[in-house]
Amino acid sequence: MSSTTFDLIVIGAGPGGYIASIRAAQLGLSVACIEKEDRLGGTCLRVGCIPSKALLESSELYHEAKDGFDRHGIAFGEVKADIAKMMARKDGIVKTLTSGIDGLFKKHKVQRFQGVGRFVARGKVAVVDANGKVAHELAGKNILVATGSVSAPLKGVEVDGDIIGTSTEALSWPAVPKHLVVIGAGAIGLEMGSVWARLGAKVTVLEYADRPLAAMDVEVSALAKKLFEKQGIAFKLGVKVVGARRAGNGALVEVGGQPPIECDRVLLAVGRRPNTEGLGLEAVGVKLDERGRIPVDHHFRTQALGVYAIGDVVRGAMLAHKAEEEGVACVEFIATGHCHVNYDAIPNVVYTSPEIASVGKTEEELKAAGIPYKKGAFPFMANARARALGHTDGFVKILAHQETDRILGGHIIGPRAGDLIAEIAMAMEFGSSSEDVARTCHAHPTLSEVVKEAALAVDGRALNI
Repeated sequence: MSSTTFDLIVIGAGPGGYIASIRAAQLGLSVACIEKEDRLGGTCLRVGCIPSKALLESSELYHEAKDGFDRHGIAFGEVKADIAKMMARKDGIVKTLTSGIDGLFKKHKVQRFQGVGRFVARGKVAVVDANGKVAHELAGKNILVATGSVSAPLKGVEVDGDIIGTSTEALSWPAVPKHLVVIGAGAIGLEMGSVWARLGAKVTVLEYADRPLAAMDVEVSALAKKLFEKQGIAFKLGVKVVGARRAGNGALVEVGGQPPIECDRVLLAVGRRPNTEGLGLEAVGVKLDERGRIPVDHHFRTQALGVYAIGDVVRGAMLAHKAEEEGVACVEFIATGHCHVNYDAIPNVVYTSPEIASVGKTEEELKAAGIPYKKGAFPFMANARARALGHTDGFVKILAHQETDRILGGHIIGPRAGDLIAEIAMAMEFGSSSEDVARTCHAHPTLSEVVKEAALAVDGRALNI
């Protein structure tokens, strides 16, 4: 067992942890990063954001080749989906990117330790190996917890990691299920449901709320439901799942007040919970809140001196890029005494087809807060580039303060929404008005013109509709 002292010890090498490690090294700190898995990148890179986007892209291309290219005058013979090859491509992307983080750690001289990080005393962390033995004991002037989250369980749902699984298993199924039941109509459930629906599965989504994507803008959510139903995804909303278990070669899902549903596979996607078990936080006096999160102040400091936390283990949206921003801000505070994260300008994206993206406040939130606002919306149907692409479903909506015109929120459903939302997020970061966006020249023909037209529409002067 070795003992080493560092300026900063980071526990967890997901998006928040590895980015924090690199930024801290850039600032001249000596850094150790502890990660239990053999590959860096956390859930997002290994079994989350990145592999799911690889399968979303592959399945969308398959669907286009099978049903959509004809409108472009492109004809194929029989189109087949090679699931094994799709999975191999996905795994190759993950391997390349995880190896890339290894290279970045070496470049910036971040020292990596494999194992579970556990507090043993103030300023001291043990690295516990797979056999439960302490392989290293590290001392750190500052310690940052960035251990992310895990899939949330649901009472009565018996997850077996095969027939009934989480998104981790759904990323590696060897064949297309005949009937997939998805429990939860959030981003994860709809993205993975879309993958398998495009590849030929019958998909039924069960949701306790009265609409899918319940945290999103109501108009966006309503249109999304219609478009997903056109794609063959069935919704049962306002229902309570009381159980799911294996039955023969498939599964049986029990829904309160309704007949049970027979299916081949079940995807449990009801959210995620902070991953804080086994950290030994009690050894340094850190107590979790009622939702299992680590309480922090606006500088990411916990109750324990020198202990910080970011990402999914603290308050706020569980998003990889939110964790990255917090990781950078946290270590900049440690090194310089200053940091900043604008939580009103953190975008959220659902990578379905069409994509769905939002930033800032929804109309419902503004109404509830009594904030006077005006809005402008513009459809992709009236955009030349969207017409050329053959993807015209959806719209851009911009919300601005009634008196100051400052942008308060942006909501997009349509082609490349995840890329387009960045313009609105940047505008909000700089405190821009809708007039600022409206008077910025946008290239023609591009999808970004829909953002400009929505900004013009805030003042009732859209030009192309």
